[in-house]
Amino acid sequence: MQRVTFSLDEDIATDFDDIVRAQGYQSRSEAVRDLIRREVDSRRLQQSGDHLCVANLSYVYDHHVRALAGRLVALQHEHHELVVSTTHVHLDHDNCLESTILKGPIDAVRSLADSIQAEWGVRFATTNLVSMPDR
Repeated sequence: MQRVTFSLDEDIATDFDDIVRAQGYQSRSEAVRDLIRREVDSRRLQQSGDHLCVANLSYVYDHHVRALAGRLVALQHEHHELVVSTTHVHLDHDNCLESTILKGPIDAVRSLADSIQAEWGVRFATTNLVSMPDR
């Protein structure tokens, strides 16, 4: 582990200490490491290509839309190498929630998530990608 020293303006340091306490970090160092990891991960995810990621795609859809559930399942089967798991929840009479865990190259995962989100009848979709470190 490398030691890095830096200086902060007093107001920023006070605000940062508030964040450290509120989020339950044991030290500033732990909080700074998480901030740096998030930025590195964000940059890695902006790159296209074969970098691997895991993702959670969550979406609400109207199950009354003709053949939508079948189209969603077909998309997942067409990309079975990316789909790890799907959880289906009945929210109410009209709406279902699915949360799909994806794993694979960033571009392929994004493409599948975009395809599912673009299906007519899918509402309120969000994708959370997390890069996997190169080994």
